[in-house]
Amino acid sequence: MHLLLTLITTLLLLTNLNAQEQKMSLYDFNVTTIDGQKISMSKYKGKVLLIVNVASECGFTPQYEGLEKLYESYKDDAFMILGFPCNQFGEQEPKNEDEIVFFCQGTYNVQFDMFSKIDVNGENADPLYKYLKSEQSGFMWTESIKWNFTKFLVDREGNVVERYGSSTKPESIKDDIEKLLSK
Repeated sequence: MHLLLTLITTLLLLTNLNAQEQKMSLYDFNVTTIDGQKISMSKYKGKVLLIVNVASECGFTPQYEGLEKLYESYKDDAFMILGFPCNQFGEQEPKNEDEIVFFCQGTYNVQFDMFSKIDVNGENADPLYKYLKSEQSGFMWTESIKWNFTKFLVDREGNVVERYGSSTKPESIKDDIEKLLSK
């Protein structure tokens, strides 16, 4: 009887400790900017974010134009776009970081924050993307990113509130961004 009571007490204690553990937050992750600087995602606390895996040689690459327009429209209202180049889909981002910057700024005048190339799926997926996918599943409840220009919308508190597929044009999520900015 004493052993059973000890076991139950231990299980209750462990359950309580697990419940008290703080859940990971978007702001707990570190990322590397496209110029090689390590930064904390906590830099973006209080902002509405649109996080996008991007590529320079994709059929969806012209979305850079729409993304930049969104950024320009709302950057003064605590809105930020974060672009994460990825070469996992048809090798459509073969460029190095310097070439990506040159392409994005020269072709689309991209001014929003860009980051070093990452994997978004698989064993080597960036921890930030593992988190994003776990917070908002994709089509048919799958976690995998299906293609370039998948977008995650994050509210001011760091909650991943929506996930949009590659074919969703940036301008079509304007209303969702405005709702979050008005809160």
